[in-house]
Amino acid sequence: MAACVLCRRGLRLRHLPGLRKGFAQAQHMCVQRVDETDDQEDKKGVSQHQEGSVQEEYRLHYNPRSYYQSALSSATSRWQTDNDEDKCLSMLAPSFWQQSNRYSVSCSRHLSSSKNTLLDLAFNKSLEPETPSLSQHNRKHIPPDVKVDPRAFLKCRPGYASMTLDLTQRPHPIRWEEALQLLQKVTLLKGSMKTSDVSHFLAELGRLSPDKISLVRNDHRFVMLLRYSVEHLRLFTPLQLLEVLQSFVWLDMPSVHSVLGLYEAELSRRAKQMSLHQLLLAADLWRCIGKQVPQFLQHLYDSVRLHLGQIGLLELVHLLYIIGEGRHCPKDLIRPVEHLLMLHLQQLYPEEVGAVCLGLFKSQTSMSESAVTRIVDKAHSFVEEMSDFAMVNVLKYLRFSYLFHKAWMEAMVQEVPQRAHRMGVQGLMHVALGCSALHYRNDKILMAVAERIPSLVPHCRSKDSSKLLWAFGTLGFLPVQSPSFYPCLTESLRQRKVEFQRYPEHLLTGLLGLAFVSQFPVDLITLALSPEFVNLALKSTQLELKKDLFTLDETVALELPHWTGPRISSELRKDATDMLWKFAQSDVCQKPEVQEAESALQDLLGGEKFVSKRMILPHTRSIDLEVHLDLTGQPVPVNAESDATVLSPGEQFIGMSASSGLGQNECRSNYN
Repeated sequence: MAACVLCRRGLRLRHLPGLRKGFAQAQHMCVQRVDETDDQEDKKGVSQHQEGSVQEEYRLHYNPRSYYQSALSSATSRWQTDNDEDKCLSMLAPSFWQQSNRYSVSCSRHLSSSKNTLLDLAFNKSLEPETPSLSQHNRKHIPPDVKVDPRAFLKCRPGYASMTLDLTQRPHPIRWEEALQLLQKVTLLKGSMKTSDVSHFLAELGRLSPDKISLVRNDHRFVMLLRYSVEHLRLFTPLQLLEVLQSFVWLDMPSVHSVLGLYEAELSRRAKQMSLHQLLLAADLWRCIGKQVPQFLQHLYDSVRLHLGQIGLLELVHLLYIIGEGRHCPKDLIRPVEHLLMLHLQQLYPEEVGAVCLGLFKSQTSMSESAVTRIVDKAHSFVEEMSDFAMVNVLKYLRFSYLFHKAWMEAMVQEVPQRAHRMGVQGLMHVALGCSALHYRNDKILMAVAERIPSLVPHCRSKDSSKLLWAFGTLGFLPVQSPSFYPCLTESLRQRKVEFQRYPEHLLTGLLGLAFVSQFPVDLITLALSPEFVNLALKSTQLELKKDLFTLDETVALELPHWTGPRISSELRKDATDMLWKFAQSDVCQKPEVQEAESALQDLLGGEKFVSKRMILPHTRSIDLEVHLDLTGQPVPVNAESDATVLSPGEQFIGMSASSGLGQNECRSNYN
């Protein structure tokens, strides 16, 4: 049974061995499948067996969600990494390729919900430590991963200094003895301190060298100073408020510190009295602290609406950076922002284009196809001058927008192999995900990434390993092409089993990615289908993992017929099947191409009774239009209520199927 896979970029031949098992009673079949493949973070499925010289593949379609990761990162890394761009992508207006996509990446950043009160004794409360993973213990003597600077665009123009904080330029330090004198003054002055004294003391303490900061924060006199700052909060001028907030950055205040909520409330109350530049500076300081401040950002966006005429190139780029870090762009700002971006596009520098793309990606802001094309055209015009970080950001936004930009992808064929040796694991992961989402396979890119990854495995989180496995698996990158690639990432998953207790979706992502290239690690599959793990996955309040478990279980049934390990329960299997069919009826069955095909078949064959619409193989996430013909080629009525395809002697089955919404914009036609 041969399969012809039709994509926007050409034809690929595939074979489907699993259909022999799924349709044992159907001796003569012709199934045309029109699948659309998802552009989001990952895709999961199963494929490829070798039989003689013929490469065979059976594909199961899967849609991942974003992965939750704690927002309680250390202050020293809040502004230095892009580890969090996938953590909190809000589900907003769909892009032009995503109008029917119900699976936009989304999750929520978890911050402290503790109440802020004047008498809170936890002003100097430290961050709650995360449970260290096995991998963290093993990384003690491993050189650090490649770091990136997401704020590099601020160095492009001196004008950014008026609305941002340069984290590379700490204020001139004071001596420890001077800090002790300041703290002693707090004790002496107590309630007689003036507002200017409070702001001055905090600003001066912020000038301490980093190695002394923890000593100050743990001093009871500093806690007292914070209390007095709250008492004077409404007396601060806007400039004093910003000065105090800046001191909190240098003092490395924990983002969950109780006092910060009070400052956000006060800045929100003062927003109408502050200039646009002051609001942008405040938003930048909150970002440097690492605290999510949706209430304050809403006031910033209100001000932007009122002062669109004041938004120049610098304000626009910085605003998009803030929007990205806040993971949300108000819908009514999207069109004005797009207009301003197109107005200033040609004046942007390479790093600014990268910052713009990252902001749009993180906030899941969809722009028109023409706007995205123009942005990538601009990036392509100076791609050789872009940093690795900026280049990857352009790929991220292409992935989100699901726009295939031929010139850019061809440029990646040249750029990625030249850069891969110096790139970090997350940058390489996003390169692979971009290629996977856009269905762009180029062995120069994949080999460059695959050869670099084994040396970076110690830095791979389970999230990185699983997404790399998914991306390479869906692109059909075979194990023989890089013998160490799949084994080292599979072993990485084994070493990080403890992380699956918190992120069960990572294990499912990796296993389904491996299944695409006929890799079935028995120990990990046994773990994934064990009753304990299944219960853990089903308890997830952030992600719906029933369909993923179902896909893996049915994959095992098809590809490992002698499997004696655990399987999911019949109740869960039925629930997942019903869930998929219910979604298919409300989504993919309503797609114009499906309705047109169904209508055409009904007209051709003589009525509705000759065409049945259902899911023949539910775990493939596709619905099927089924037609039966007798020996003379005449249509035979189809029993739409039947649960299985049962053909009379000599009867032929002809079907067409379409993806049930877990993927999009990749057309496949399979002739069996």
